[in-house]
Amino acid sequence: MQNKFLAHVRKYDGAEQTVAEHLKQTAELAKTHAEKIDLPLMGELCGLLHDLGKYSEEFQKYIRSAAGLINPDAEEFVDAKGKKGKIDHSTAGAQLVWENGSQKNLLEIFLRQLPALCIASHHSGLLDCIKPDDGVDRFSKRMEKDDQTTHLSEVRNKIDTEILQRIEDLIQSPEIRAELKAQAQKVLKTEPINHMIRDFRHGMLARFLFSCLIDADRTDTIDFVKPELIEEKWKGEYLDWEALIEALESRIAEFKVKNEVNKLRTEISSTCQHFGQREKGLYSLTVPTGGGKTLASLRFALHHAQKNKMSRIIYVVPYTSIIDQNADEVRKIFKELSQTAGKEIVLEHHSNLAPEKETPQGRLIAENWDARIIYTTAVQFLEALFGSGTRGVRRMHQLANAVIVFDEIQTLPVRIVHLFNNAINFLIDLCGSTVVFCTATQPCLDKVDPT
Repeated sequence: MQNKFLAHVRKYDGAEQTVAEHLKQTAELAKTHAEKIDLPLMGELCGLLHDLGKYSEEFQKYIRSAAGLINPDAEEFVDAKGKKGKIDHSTAGAQLVWENGSQKNLLEIFLRQLPALCIASHHSGLLDCIKPDDGVDRFSKRMEKDDQTTHLSEVRNKIDTEILQRIEDLIQSPEIRAELKAQAQKVLKTEPINHMIRDFRHGMLARFLFSCLIDADRTDTIDFVKPELIEEKWKGEYLDWEALIEALESRIAEFKVKNEVNKLRTEISSTCQHFGQREKGLYSLTVPTGGGKTLASLRFALHHAQKNKMSRIIYVVPYTSIIDQNADEVRKIFKELSQTAGKEIVLEHHSNLAPEKETPQGRLIAENWDARIIYTTAVQFLEALFGSGTRGVRRMHQLANAVIVFDEIQTLPVRIVHLFNNAINFLIDLCGSTVVFCTATQPCLDKVDPT
């Protein structure tokens, strides 16, 4: 039907992005994201496989009809509106990597099922492999989907040679197996460990890889469809921590020690600065009300992020009113830096954002938390870790190599403490993050049985 296989066609100028271009660019982004947990090759494999179904004749007729590239009177023209969302172009890549996977050893099953699960799920949200209500094996059912629907046999013969070769090389490579073995050893080395925690962490690894793919796919697509927005984003190229530290230290130097309260605040702030030079891990900051917790915790976070070469600082706050107040205070400190860069350094992300703060740039970078400093709610944090669909999980990979500060941690609902604790341990042990529990009254989270 055609010599070129299209993934996207830009509406306003008719520019075309081929399937090969989209797969390679998504793979590169997913590889970078997955490198945060030392699984870059798994990320690349997911990116190369995720849209293989777009090579099918059915999809090409759909996209060309939608873009006006096929005469409506031509035999191959289809009703694009009627076909939208109904052509399966995600299962083929999953089936290709999963082929004969169930007949392999545990490492080989893991190697194939992880990307297969992520790829098959990337338009709907992560599949429940086993349905909790009736026990149906949904993953196997998806992998056994009819070839006439998934077009695997057809697309296998149409994939660009370079891409197919790279896919085969990755599946067979000893390096990708070494990646997985190293992660498995990290899971098993952590104490205390039992099968429930092990399985939980394996599930979180799958979700993290899924996050890498979702963000890579969405980012490459929007960058092609709306290239004018690229300049509005940081794309991971942030201001150095040193510049932010200088701005904060200049602000702190302006404070006058007039009374005992101010003296106490200064001592707390200095202690936080000192602790910022320590290694990654779990910290608690217990500060009485009025003790200058906002800037003291920021001082720790900035110095800690610089010392340990971390990517971002995320404040998780229970009340939007506190977010507004704290984010405004921090935003003022970095105002000049933000104006010079032409981009927001501090991102506020919650459902109750004031209209004057809800800028197009803010909405754009909130999609994947592409900012140095983020203020958000516990709801958004938990959505990134456990939410259904694809919107929340897209942000999960940004929780790796981050300083995550929980303000007023005592407000955490008791019913989610076990799940929360295990997620925090995953972020620290496998994602290289530092977590700070910050409050005037610390809860005894360390006393909770992990199982």
